[in-house]
Amino acid sequence: MKILFVCDQFESATNGTTISARRFAQALADRGNELRVISCGKSDEVDFGLRELKLLPLADRLVKSQGMKFAMPNQKTLRAALEWCDVAHFYMPFALSLKGRKMAEKMGVPCTAAFHVQPENITFSLGMGNCTNINNRIYYLFRNKFYNEFDHIHCPSNFIAEELRNRGYTMKLHVITNGISPSFCYNKLPKPTEYAGKIIVTMIGRYSAEKRQDLLIDAIRHSKYKDRIQVVLAGQGPKKSRLEKLGADLPNPPVMKFFSEAELHELLAYTDLYVHASDIEIEAISCIEAFASGLVPIIADAPRSATPQFALDQRSLFEAGNALSLAEKMDYWLDNPNEKEKSERLYAEAGMRYHLDASAAKAEEMFREAIEECGKKYDRA
Repeated sequence: MKILFVCDQFESATNGTTISARRFAQALADRGNELRVISCGKSDEVDFGLRELKLLPLADRLVKSQGMKFAMPNQKTLRAALEWCDVAHFYMPFALSLKGRKMAEKMGVPCTAAFHVQPENITFSLGMGNCTNINNRIYYLFRNKFYNEFDHIHCPSNFIAEELRNRGYTMKLHVITNGISPSFCYNKLPKPTEYAGKIIVTMIGRYSAEKRQDLLIDAIRHSKYKDRIQVVLAGQGPKKSRLEKLGADLPNPPVMKFFSEAELHELLAYTDLYVHASDIEIEAISCIEAFASGLVPIIADAPRSATPQFALDQRSLFEAGNALSLAEKMDYWLDNPNEKEKSERLYAEAGMRYHLDASAAKAEEMFREAIEECGKKYDRA
C-alpha cells in the first residue's frame, strides 16, 4: 500500500505523538508498504514539507514547551500528497488535518484518523484540567468538526475507545496499541559511578500538570529510603522550573533532562523502580517501554488514564493523587527484592505483547478496510 501520514510534526521526536508516528512509519515500511509523510519541515524524513503555523507569542511558547509545533496547510502540497497515496492517515484534529480531510473527500481518497490528543492534555496546560464541561465540549468539537468525517478511527487503548463511545463517537473504533520497539526487552546494567549505592526511581513524561511528577517528588519525602533515592524525571515541558524547585530540598534533587532513545535504554537498564503517576493518559507508551525492559511499574489508578490496565496486580497500583499511597508501594517493592525480581521477569514477558509489528499488521487491516469501503462508495456514486 501507499500510505500517507498527515502529521503536524514528524522530524523532531520530542513528544509522544511524533515518536509513535515515526515508529509506526518504520514498522509499516518494514512490512513492505510505501510510506510518505506530509508535515512541517524540509528534510529526508519529510516527503511533502510545509511551513510552520505561526501562533501568538504566548501560545507559541506553550506549544513549544510541550515539544510540539503545528503545520500550515498548503493546498498545492496537500494535493500532491493525496494524489500519490492509496490511503491517508491523519494524526491530529488541527488545521493541517482539517484542510487535508476536506480535500481528500473531494478527491475520493480513502482516509483514517487517530485519536492521540486527549482534551485534558489541552485543558491541564491552561489550568482547567478538571473542568468537566470544558473537557466534554472539546470532545464534542473534535467529534463534530473532525472525527465524524471518518469511518475508521485508531484508538491506542480500550480506555479511550470507551471514552469516545460514551461521547457519541459512532464510527468504527480500532483499538491498536501504538506499540514499542522489540529493542525494549529485559536488560540490566550496573549503575553509573555517580549513582553507586543509590536507588534509581524513574518517571518518563512531559513536565505538565496532569503528569504529576510533583506527586512522585512528594512521595519520596515519605519513603523510608528517601536518603538513597535518586529520582530521574525524563522529559521536557513547561513545569520544569516548578519541579526543580519542588525537588530542591530532597536529599538527592531530581535529575531532569530529555533522553534520546539510546539514552533511555541505558537509563531503564539501571533503574530500580518505574513510577507512572499521571492523572491523564491515552496509553502511556513510556510505561510499556519501562516494564518491557524489566522494571516493576507503580501506576496511579486514575479514572481518566489507560495506564492502570498494565498492572499485573494491586501491588503495582497506588491511589491516584495520594503521595503516601505511592510511598507505601515504593517501600514495599524495595523491602522485597526477591518479589521484585520475580515480577520484573513477568512484566518483561507481558511487554512482548505490545511489539510494533503486531500493531502495524492491525493498522494495515484498518487501511485496507477503508480503501475497500471508499471504492464501493464511489462505485455507487
